[in-house]
Amino acid sequence: MNDVEKTLIERQNSGKRIRRRKRMMNVYAFTVIIIVLTIGVTMCFTFLFNIDKIIVSGESEDYTSLQIVEASEINAGDNMLRLDARKAEQNILDKLTYVETAEVGRDFPSTLKITVTRCIPGFNIRYDGGVLLVSRKGKILSDGEVYTDIENIPIISGYMPSEKSVGKMTKSESSDKDAAFAQILKRFENGDGKNISSVDITNEYDIVVTYRNGMIFRMGNWSNMSYKLDLAESVMNDESIKGKKGYITMIGKNQCSFRGSGEQEIVTEAATTAATDETGQVVTETTATTAALYGF
Repeated sequence: MNDVEKTLIERQNSGKRIRRRKRMMNVYAFTVIIIVLTIGVTMCFTFLFNIDKIIVSGESEDYTSLQIVEASEINAGDNMLRLDARKAEQNILDKLTYVETAEVGRDFPSTLKITVTRCIPGFNIRYDGGVLLVSRKGKILSDGEVYTDIENIPIISGYMPSEKSVGKMTKSESSDKDAAFAQILKRFENGDGKNISSVDITNEYDIVVTYRNGMIFRMGNWSNMSYKLDLAESVMNDESIKGKKGYITMIGKNQCSFRGSGEQEIVTEAATTAATDETGQVVTETTATTAALYGF
């Protein structure tokens, strides 16, 4: 009987030792993993991913690669994991006036890539104290007293800029005028506004567009601006109106009226057709059709 009890006690003690040993092994393994991870992370953030090559690409006629790198405040030897790419991009935009966009990318293990695009003058913004030259995306390039006539860029009046610092993004005293100007930027981001001489947003609910051919378009507010401008251009190209000077006015969601000096008023209505391009994507085209004639 005593031998049986002794055997049971020995088995219980043996089981406890095994379980204790397993717990100790688990703790040991966990500790080793933590140490390895700590060493690995420390190595990554110290010398494993340090920059030894910086590649600058893109469009920049005004600055050298060295000037762009210096503006970013990035140095060879900086750790790529600790790098604040957003801050480096903003440094470039703030310091280099004629850089429109900047993108900083990591090519592990040790190469950094900086890609920039140049500013393209897009608009003259007239205000009481002078004229701001701004890019197609709204970055202020200069603040002077005369217009910059580069590729017949349009003049924007009535904007009331609150920000006039060179290198900053333009901003108006009115949020509605900012919204209207944002639509102008979106419409002409590819430089397709060369046939427009000026856009007056003094009253942002009654925007007036003057074309270089002498035509004046009263579009109303800034909503659906691209559509309205497309419709106005379709009206100007209508056979009954082409070559004339006068006033085009939005009189509905899809209607314009044209009035020339001493002529009848012609009302045109938009007709939209759908087609597919070579890639199979659906594209639309707006044309103007004469709907009615109205005498004075």
